[in-house]
Amino acid sequence: MTENVVHLHKHTDPPADPATVTTLTVVPDVPPARPVPLWVRSGRAVRTAVTHEGTKTAVRAMARHGLYTFNGGRIVARRTWDGRTGARYERMIRAAEAAGNLEAAEEWEERLQRFRAARHHRRMDLLHSPVDAAKGVAVGAGMSVGLLVALGIIMAIGTGQAGDVITPLSATIGFIALLIRIVQVVWGPALTIGPFLALLALWAVGRKQQAAPPWALPANVRNGEGEPITPSIVVKALRDLGIPALARAIKEMGDAGASMLGPIRIAGCGVEVDVTLPSGVSTNEVQNKRRKLAENLTRHEHEVFITIPQAARTVRLWIADSGALDEPIGPSPLAVDDTLTADYTKGRVPWGQDLRGDAASLSLYQRHLLITGLSNQGKTVALRSLALWLSLDKSVQFLMGDLKGVGDWAMFDGLATTLIQGPTDEHVIQVTEMVEGAVAEMNRRIQAPPGTTFPPLIVLVDEAQVAFMCPAKDADKRPYGGSKANSRYFMAVRKIHSQGRAVNVLMWQGTQDPTNENLPKLVREGAHTRASLALGTESQARMALGDKAVDGGAAPNLLRPGLDRGTLVVASDGITIPAGQASLTVRTHYIDDDATAITDRAKALRDGVTTLQAIARGAEHDPLADISAVIGDAPRVRTKDVLARLATRNADAYGGWSFIDLKRVLDDAGAEPYKSDGVMVVARDRVARALADREGSASVD
Repeated sequence: MTENVVHLHKHTDPPADPATVTTLTVVPDVPPARPVPLWVRSGRAVRTAVTHEGTKTAVRAMARHGLYTFNGGRIVARRTWDGRTGARYERMIRAAEAAGNLEAAEEWEERLQRFRAARHHRRMDLLHSPVDAAKGVAVGAGMSVGLLVALGIIMAIGTGQAGDVITPLSATIGFIALLIRIVQVVWGPALTIGPFLALLALWAVGRKQQAAPPWALPANVRNGEGEPITPSIVVKALRDLGIPALARAIKEMGDAGASMLGPIRIAGCGVEVDVTLPSGVSTNEVQNKRRKLAENLTRHEHEVFITIPQAARTVRLWIADSGALDEPIGPSPLAVDDTLTADYTKGRVPWGQDLRGDAASLSLYQRHLLITGLSNQGKTVALRSLALWLSLDKSVQFLMGDLKGVGDWAMFDGLATTLIQGPTDEHVIQVTEMVEGAVAEMNRRIQAPPGTTFPPLIVLVDEAQVAFMCPAKDADKRPYGGSKANSRYFMAVRKIHSQGRAVNVLMWQGTQDPTNENLPKLVREGAHTRASLALGTESQARMALGDKAVDGGAAPNLLRPGLDRGTLVVASDGITIPAGQASLTVRTHYIDDDATAITDRAKALRDGVTTLQAIARGAEHDPLADISAVIGDAPRVRTKDVLARLATRNADAYGGWSFIDLKRVLDDAGAEPYKSDGVMVVARDRVARALADREGSASVD
């Protein structure tokens, strides 16, 4: 507030002394603050009181205990009604009919008839009971009086007092009078306290059954986190799914809704139960309600899986223990068993565990492979685990391209025939030519005489999206990447997918974030085994696994990035999938530090492999020197393996070679192939001696 100061003085000449000036302070009018109306303050106070946590707790407590008593009365009344009538049997009959079990319905109908016959017999007995009871009372009273008089006579004879004859009778009459007085004293308080005791009993029944809505229950009961799975919980969860036909059928069944359930069995880190659905409810209706069913069971969506067993109109629920899927699984058998070997044809990779805790093993025999997933979810480790196991079969050959280039596959140096590591366009070019070399080897095998067997050749490319998205072009303007008919990498992969399986030339790829740009449709659909780690959307899941698997319940997009690292969804005929399912969720073993030890064991099984770090290109080549290079340190190598390695080393020069071409070069050099254990081989020493002789002749000249 600003004060206005006014100076008043008389007009004088000269001006008056300032001491004589009168100062008047004028304070402007300011309206007083308006008081808050009483009704506003009262409303605020009421709102504060109503929304206070203590008030909410008190209201919930009052509602809870009141409903305990009310619903407890309903429960007792229903139990009484069931005990006095045939309602229980009628419900069981309706439940059996709803489940389509006519034999059980007939059995319950027979029990109902027996119950009605017994009840009729009891009611007929009640018609005669008053007369029989009166006769019994009269006879009993007469006998009791006679006994008392006889006892009195005996006492009178013993004491010599005639009055003792009625002593027992008078004592009995006095005892009866005492009982009457006790009843008279207790009756009044009992009438007062009795209703309260009855209400307390009803409250206890309601509290035991938790007969109150969830919002009124205590916090620890409302949460229900980790509560055990019981038949009643499963039935309630199914009833509340929002499927009208299912809800009506369960309502008609009443408490007999549990008749839909098979036994609840422990299955790994959870439980498993088969549910026979009532007529009019299809299995896919329940499958489409997975999230709601999980929430009704107080579980997360990823902790409940719905599959279709062999039995008709049945769904199998697997319900994990709360938080159990966040616990790691044990180590891989590859890491703990030094004697473990592999068999490409008949063996299975110990890849991990399914959600039930059972071992999940995968057959790799003549199956192209594709693994996808978001970055840093364990894709490379899952793919490498398969290669580590297969490396323990010494007949298997590897051509590897790691387009990440951070050393994830470095332990295969000395094991793989070719190992290219790096993310640049030059590395993509090298990988493309490696795959094209595998195509040349595939064509050579196809042209071999019928019945010829070939060792497995695994062409593995990790981070394949780098190859598909590479913009580089060759001298003929053909792109290395892309998905067009002139794309070199794309067409090489397609050729292997089309014909490689028949001659054991297999394509394995790992890629991130599948889209049409970095993983073309034809390449996706060419893989026999498709697996996916966590993905972002359902459309990506369809690209990774296919529409059939996703429509059948596969949902890698529901996996939690980071939390479910190493968990993948597999769609393949090479893994055991329960009947009715389109996929299997596998928690893979994590192999990291033990990978080098496993490859060392694999190298010990082999004669020695010289790993090429690049593909030779150009018109100039030395066949004899290249033969020596691909033989490496092995004392002898089969001729067909030499041909395969030459085609990989330089597809342009050796892709079309046959045994005759190889034999001609070796014969001219004096290093002829020969038979060893029934197969044609090339000796390292002969080739080395031929090279030395050639160099010696050149120096003399």
